[in-house]
Amino acid sequence: MDNEIQGIDPDERFMRIALGLAELGRGFTAPNPMVGAVIVRKGRIVGAGYHKKAGEPHAEIRAMEDAGWDVKGATMYVTLEPCVHYGRTPPCTDRIIKEGIKRVVIAVLDPNPRVHGEGVRKLREAGIEVKVGVLEREARALNEAFFKFMETGLPFVILKLAVTLDGHIADSWGNSKWISSDAARAFVHKLRGEMDGIAVGINTVLMDDPMLTPREVHPARVPRRFVLDSGLKIPLTSKVLGVPPPTVIVSGTNHDKERKKALEERGIEVWVQERAAVDIEAFLRRAGEEGIQSIMFEGGGKVATSIIGTGLFDKIYLFLSPKLLGGGIPFFRKEPPLPVDSPVSLEIETFKRFSSDLLMVLRKKG
Repeated sequence: MDNEIQGIDPDERFMRIALGLAELGRGFTAPNPMVGAVIVRKGRIVGAGYHKKAGEPHAEIRAMEDAGWDVKGATMYVTLEPCVHYGRTPPCTDRIIKEGIKRVVIAVLDPNPRVHGEGVRKLREAGIEVKVGVLEREARALNEAFFKFMETGLPFVILKLAVTLDGHIADSWGNSKWISSDAARAFVHKLRGEMDGIAVGINTVLMDDPMLTPREVHPARVPRRFVLDSGLKIPLTSKVLGVPPPTVIVSGTNHDKERKKALEERGIEVWVQERAAVDIEAFLRRAGEEGIQSIMFEGGGKVATSIIGTGLFDKIYLFLSPKLLGGGIPFFRKEPPLPVDSPVSLEIETFKRFSSDLLMVLRKKG
């Protein structure tokens, strides 16, 4: 009653707690989504849990376990529709029904066609009151990569850029170490550990010889690395080829067959496309078929221009450094240039400061 007087919706209040719990699983649950659950009786939380890792108990089970399985007549708040199918674990709906939960509040339906709407139907058929759509927007944003993948079969695409104030990602000699600060680079390593895949163009490999792994953080996993290399120019001594899991090279039709054989003999997978230049859209379709739900492109200018120009990105993580070069390699160059009344329009989703740098997270406008 006090909450109602103060204008606070208790369903939203408990769902926000469940969303906060779900966030604790970021980077660890793939290919499963992040899910949190809270069990409430008489306005008090009696159990809570989140999905920690694929193959381990789901959030609903952890919350009931946390409550000592004494949940009869209680309300469960869960950030994603409970599952109805057998995977690595039994269906959560069956256990919810068995343990006597009276009411289930769900933030959003599961986009997985094996589950979508079926969890709600099964709970209602068992006589359980079900409410759907509490903080739905926030729940979708939490698992945005999972939703896109399930709805389109394509990975969620992030383009990461470190840019000077005058718009350059490297100087005129191709040097980019370091435009961004130590703090910004540490955040990027954390972000890598949350991705299924990391991709770069061959020029980045030739100039910087990166490993493309999460380092000096506690990553959930090392993502698959992809190098877009139309002509298979990558040196066999490149660091990115020496770190597990095996790197994938994406090539065009015009490449050295002996180089391809040498790469494959080292366990390096080569995806050969049907045209001379690598088609990023075709690459993303193949990545989706391989189960890659999220992928981050880390440059350089040619790859960034292609992704921005074709609108293939979902987000841009742009680290803006207070430095001026007066020339160099721009992160986006279109020929012919766009007029001011019809640009590529972006909107700022959020921004944050990392030492001397400003991170802007951008989306396509509209």
